[in-house]
Amino acid sequence: MVERISKYLRGDKVIWGIIILLSLISLLAVYSSTGTIAYRYREGNTLYYFLRQGSFLVMGLLAIYVTHLIHYKYYSRLAQLFLFIAIPLLLVTLLMGTSVNAAPRWLTVPVIGFTIQTSDFAKVAIIMYIARMLAIKQEEIKNFKQSVVPIVVPLGIVCALILPANFSTAFMIFLVGMILMFIGRVSFKHLMLINLVGIVFVALFIFLIPLTKTGLGYRVETWKNRIENFVSGNKDSSDDDNYQAEQAKIAVATGGLLGKGPGNSTQRNFLPNPFSDFIYAIIIEEYGLIGGLVILLLYLILLYRAGVIVRKCERTFPAFLTMGLTLLLVMQAMINMAVAVNLIPVTGQTLPLVSMGGSSILFTSSALGIILSVSRSVLPGENTPLLNESSSSTDENTGNETEEKQQNQNV
Repeated sequence: MVERISKYLRGDKVIWGIIILLSLISLLAVYSSTGTIAYRYREGNTLYYFLRQGSFLVMGLLAIYVTHLIHYKYYSRLAQLFLFIAIPLLLVTLLMGTSVNAAPRWLTVPVIGFTIQTSDFAKVAIIMYIARMLAIKQEEIKNFKQSVVPIVVPLGIVCALILPANFSTAFMIFLVGMILMFIGRVSFKHLMLINLVGIVFVALFIFLIPLTKTGLGYRVETWKNRIENFVSGNKDSSDDDNYQAEQAKIAVATGGLLGKGPGNSTQRNFLPNPFSDFIYAIIIEEYGLIGGLVILLLYLILLYRAGVIVRKCERTFPAFLTMGLTLLLVMQAMINMAVAVNLIPVTGQTLPLVSMGGSSILFTSSALGIILSVSRSVLPGENTPLLNESSSSTDENTGNETEEKQQNQNV
């Protein structure tokens, strides 16, 4: 039975195991944490959100399966197309998207009413694009105009469009981009210049936007209040974000070493978003410190396995692609867990593949599938034929022999 399954699930087996474990944990945690909203909105039908999450996880596993069958060279070719689609979507979302707390983060698909958080798609697209450009430009990577500008401009546009509604996501994408460029041998002085420009832009945004008296100004005030409350330790329960943080701390504190047991959380009745932003706190409350450490360990193992895959890569594009996507997922997980245990201010980041969601699960799954696609090609014993894989000697990234020469360099 195991051999039959492994015949179809190629790539890094440890990563497959992490995906299965996180999916199972997600089902248990979401079922437990959605009891209150089930009674509030679904007449006590507690199975509704369980089945909903299960259906999205099944679609996510299907997305992983399909994307891991495609050879990674095609993702280099798709990177530009995805970025070309992502930027207009972000602009439309910013101007006409569905808002919650003055934050336009979602686009609602007509007829079916399905909402998509466009930043989830954009962050995968921009990392794919950065990996492609770093690989292509390796021979002239010290040239700012020829190599760095074509990378930084799209990165800056994506971050600028996400920033007004979701500061933490924009910061996370920018930070991963900087790490990739550092790994990709971009000059340190160029990186410092980019960071300086970014800091100036954010400072001007924070200073000027509140003067417009718009919903975006309200977002800036929200950021300021979150940071001030976190630094000062203000426990004013009238502040929604501070209230959530306090309830999450209670959940973590009462969980103890072994927790209260599955389904026995009490703070799920007080936390506004126990199934998404603060699901890690609910997991610790029910499964204790041990359960929380298991979750943390799974993401750290994912990062370690990505490092193993990168070391095996003979080309730069798959190495950059794997490291970039993994850093994005692990960093998001670390931010979510840090918020739950009150190490950083409230951000609104979900726990990848665990928190309840729709489009976020699908895009997270696609990123994991791409990582597995790379692992199929580089790990010993996993180099089986991939979907549309060509036996020709053309470049795996663009089909151009000149770019193949550039990408033959190791990271």
